[in-house]
Amino acid sequence: MSAAVATDVASIVEWCRGYLADLLETPVAEIDPDADFDRLGVDSALAVSLLVEVEERYDVDIAPEALFENPTIAAVATYLHERLG
Repeated sequence: MSAAVATDVASIVEWCRGYLADLLETPVAEIDPDADFDRLGVDSALAVSLLVEVEERYDVDIAPEALFENPTIAAVATYLHERLG
């Protein structure tokens, strides 16, 4: 993880929203951080892609089950923040 990567929950949420908006080819404003991934149109392949990018960006290992246990961007950001804490 580079020193420039912010690890507060809000920054993680915004990065995840931007990443998923790019994948889903939709405006960031349409990515509700409190919406379940399935409601956003995130299938298992996109979820795995998000997981890989999060692991690389924040230099942390996350079990795939964590996305099912934390099925929103906000929940993932909080979980990741706690892991990085």
